[in-house]
Formats: sequence, structure tokens, C-alpha cells
Amino acid sequence: MDDTVAATAHGGLERSRSPARGGRHTTRRGAWAPARADARAPRRATAGPADWIRSRDIADGVQALEAWFGGRGYDTHRHDTYAIGLTDRGVQAFDYRGATRTSLPGQVVVLHPDEAHDGRAGTPDGFGYRIVYVAPARIAEAARAIRGRPGPLPFVREPVAVDARPAAAVEAAFDFAPEPLAADALVLRLAEALCDADPACAAAPVRVDRRAVARARALLDAAIARVVSSSELEAATGLTRHELARQFRAALGTSPYRYSLMRRLDRAAALLRRGEPLADVALDTGFADQAHLTRMFKAAHGLPPARHRALEARASPDPGR
Repeated sequence: MDDTVAATAHGGLERSRSPARGGRHTTRRGAWAPARADARAPRRATAGPADWIRSRDIADGVQALEAWFGGRGYDTHRHDTYAIGLTDRGVQAFDYRGATRTSLPGQVVVLHPDEAHDGRAGTPDGFGYRIVYVAPARIAEAARAIRGRPGPLPFVREPVAVDARPAAAVEAAFDFAPEPLAADALVLRLAEALCDADPACAAAPVRVDRRAVARARALLDAAIARVVSSSELEAATGLTRHELARQFRAALGTSPYRYSLMRRLDRAAALLRRGEPLADVALDTGFADQAHLTRMFKAAHGLPPARHRALEARASPDPGR
């Protein structure tokens, strides 16, 4: 039997077992479910990959999903989350706010909470996409830090656009382990992109509390063997996680998550030079496992850690010789 995943209206995920390929399963009202064939969904010209959905929780109120559909994907439904997606392959078509929309590879789709939409392939070749669901409360917290005051949720009038910032944020959501600071960085990046598209959500100038930033930096410098939580930084600085993230970047050019990650990778490189086993190094620097360390090390340095260590060991004491 196929393992089918459906995203529920409140942003949660509901897993059910379908009786056979092409069979139907039922979810409660508002849930996502693969739909039967529809006249508006073009038939495939040639055999393609089977429809599939893969998802994971990133943090409370933040989920990521990627999927492929050869034709009709979803009947009309609504979420109570923001849905910010990136079309990867094919033509993604959907009905939204009284019109048919299409998104091409590299384009970003923004769907607002509680707004009806469906989903289908725009051509016989199918479509694939990645999407992040974020609870409105999390976007509201980040937007408050961005604009410097409370306000309404950001609203994007054009549901399909070419925008490098949210596209990069969605891509990043599928590359990192679900660490607290990484999730906060993701939410802030998405909220900044939403606010950029909404004139009513203009960003306020960033005023840096340098003492608070220094305390955060000191905590991260000392915690190179573990993952730091957002609440720890909030307690140490007296700032909200999003206020700190904006001030930290303004002062140091990077996010608290990225700063912490690089300090842990620095420690990993030092341990590798001492000949420590890669699996032990991963555990001693707060990574989930050896594969997690390898992936993050390569993303930061362009080489996997084992090759990096081998090249350093091969080097002459005098690089000029």
C-alpha cells in the first residue's frame, strides 16, 4: 500500500494509507488530498513518474513539503497558514482569487491564509514544487520586528512572481536540519520577502543594541559543541529572536544561526586535524550525525570534511615548495 501524506487545514500533517495506487482516501474538511482526474488536468503525453508527496516538520508552526503530480493534484481547499512555494519543474496551474494562475520553474507562489485554491499540471508533462507552510502568528512576530511596531499581516497582491529572496529561503528549508535558530532564520527571511512586497509593511531602520549583540555572540562562541535554542538567546539579550536576528546581521553581517553553524564547523575542522573520527566529531559539534556534518561542511567549504582533512594532511609544511 502507498504511504500518502496530506497537509491539513491547520497546517498539520495527516498520514493515511491508501488501499491501492489510484485509490481514494478521505480527510476531514479543509485537508489536502490527491484528487480524481479532472477535465482541466491535461492527460500525460508519455508515461511519467508516479504522483508523490514528501513532507517534514521544521518547527512549531513551520512545515516543508515537496511534491510531484502528473495531472490533477488537489481539489479546491484552504489552509490557515501562509503557503510560500517554489515551482521546480513543469507548469504549475491553480485557480486563486477568481483567476487561473500559472507558475513556471523558478517562480514563487504565495498563498495567503484561508484563501481557496486548487492545484494541477498546466501541461501534459506534470509539475513539481517545494513549499513552506508558516503559521500566521509566526509571520506576525517577525513582521513586528521588521516594521518596528504591531500591524496587520503582510499581504502580497500578486500570487506568482520571480523573487530571489523567498526562492532562496524555500530552497534552504530543504537543506538544513530542523534546528531552532535555523527555523527562526527561515521565518524571518520569508517575512522580510512578504513585507518587501507589501507597502504597508515597510521595514523600520535597524537600531543595534551592541551590548545585546555582544552577549549573543559570546554565548554562541562558548556553545560550539551543541545547538543553541532561540529562548537562550532571548534570555541572554532581552530581545525577541527576530529583533536579535536583524540587529545581529546589521552588526556582524550574518544571522545568529549562520554564525553558530560556522563556529561549530571551525571546531569540527580543528578536531579533524587532530585525527578524530568523523562520527565522533559530528557528535562533539552538535550535529545530528556524520551525514549531517558532511552536508553542512561541504555547503560551507565546498569540500566534504574527509577530503578536506586528506588535502590538509598531504600539504607540504612550506606551500611554496
